[in-house]
Amino acid sequence: MAKVLYSATMSLDGFIAGPGGDMSWLAEHLEPNPDIDGLVADIGSLLVGNRTFGGDDPNRGTDKEGAFGGEWSGPAFVLTHHPPDTPVPGFTFVSDLHSGLAAAKDAAGEKYVNVLGANVARQCLEAGELDEILVIIAPVLLGDGVRLFEHPGGTNVKLERVSASHASHVTNLWLRPAR
Repeated sequence: MAKVLYSATMSLDGFIAGPGGDMSWLAEHLEPNPDIDGLVADIGSLLVGNRTFGGDDPNRGTDKEGAFGGEWSGPAFVLTHHPPDTPVPGFTFVSDLHSGLAAAKDAAGEKYVNVLGANVARQCLEAGELDEILVIIAPVLLGDGVRLFEHPGGTNVKLERVSASHASHVTNLWLRPAR
């Protein structure tokens, strides 16, 4: 059965996108990462938030445009209440978390459903559907933007460390929600 993974590169101060969803900061931190580079082969589908789907790609206009530096090819499900009028090749639009997650898990088979987007990841966590979290910490402070995790009013989500490793330029943290 598919596991649900939330993966993101984060600034040291906790942001996965800068103000207005700006992702340009990420480009200089996308160097080879031996502990993570093989992850794409373990992903069977994507569950993507609408803000992420319509957002800024640090590789736009290059041969590395798209998820995982253009390496991703496979089923992607976008969670949105406002699907585009025209179909978008390679993307299925779903209106609720449970049906989107079910479709993504079915498409992923025994591989990961990789969540892209902070809001969708929070929804998965709240629904008890998030199995693992991979945070790649980049050595930069953004000061503002989209947080890795945000819960108005606060909360205390306990996590267990699965592993930690370092590449020459980032720190990789694998975690799982404590159950």
